[in-house]
Amino acid sequence: MQTMRLFELSALLIAAAAFFCASAPASADRITILYDAFGSDPSMKKDWGFSALVEAGGKRILFDTGNDRDIFEANVKAKHADLTNLDFVVISHRHSDHMSGLSYVLSVNPKVKIYAPKEGFGIFGSSLPSQFYRKDAALPNEMRYFDGAPPETMKFGAAWPGANFEPIDKTVEIAPGVSLIALVSDAPGTKELKELSLAINTPAGVVLVVGCSHPGIDKIVEAATAINPKIHEIVGGFHLVVAPDELIAKTVSALKDTYKVETIAPGHCTGEPTFAALKQAFGDQYIYAGVGATLLLGESPAPSQRHGQGPALDDGDLATYRRLAAREDPFGAGKLHRMRAAAIAP
Repeated sequence: MQTMRLFELSALLIAAAAFFCASAPASADRITILYDAFGSDPSMKKDWGFSALVEAGGKRILFDTGNDRDIFEANVKAKHADLTNLDFVVISHRHSDHMSGLSYVLSVNPKVKIYAPKEGFGIFGSSLPSQFYRKDAALPNEMRYFDGAPPETMKFGAAWPGANFEPIDKTVEIAPGVSLIALVSDAPGTKELKELSLAINTPAGVVLVVGCSHPGIDKIVEAATAINPKIHEIVGGFHLVVAPDELIAKTVSALKDTYKVETIAPGHCTGEPTFAALKQAFGDQYIYAGVGATLLLGESPAPSQRHGQGPALDDGDLATYRRLAAREDPFGAGKLHRMRAAAIAP
């Protein structure tokens, strides 16, 4: 009798285990925001900058590393994010609020591959043919660079010696379904700034992760449509933090109506007025993406993502965001007010 009861108990335990294994969700593709100036996670520190851990298509990708090494490290540890088994890192551009945590990444994963924009003279390391400068053979050798006999290729060092940088200067697929979009800004203040954006081609469409969108979020999305005309989701900064209302409205219309973007998860330098405009335009397809948020890809977001629910930013978020946003404004508050006034003047 006891043997029979043990057998029945064992069978019950096996059945229960099978049920829970079948019910447990598989490891979902997700994006975890590790750095930003707003958020509702009390374990995360807020600061101006951006970083996201992207887990999609079997790859673990760190996109940007924030503005401060110590804050970045604290946020990584608060989310229990393992940076030792990354497939690669993407640094979107050379501004410090996107790359200052890289020293911490290299302290725990010194050999990880790092994709960065290719620049002639850049902090990520580069090289140029020595023909780039004009020469004057009439000068005495001691007045000439390299005594008049320069190397064929001149190599320039990186701010992180020994790091495994791979410079990118054109849109390229770096893994199956994973591409880097390389564009150059033509905007005043950031003219010629090179920037990389991450495009993941999923069954639902392209998931686009952007750093600051200096080349223009509309131009980045347009480039992404060459990979797949269906844009499922955009995550990151749109660089409209000082934009006048007319430019915001034009950009929102392009994303919503022209490119038919399905879901929007803005952060960083998108700007408070743009948060409001995007939330109004996208409604239930707007995802709150503050620091500490986890965005599930390829399925309806969980209620904890505040998917179209409640204010995009609470009062505490707004105070922090406004204080930190002042550092990003390259024109100053006075210039911003003049821009807005000019935009609405008859």
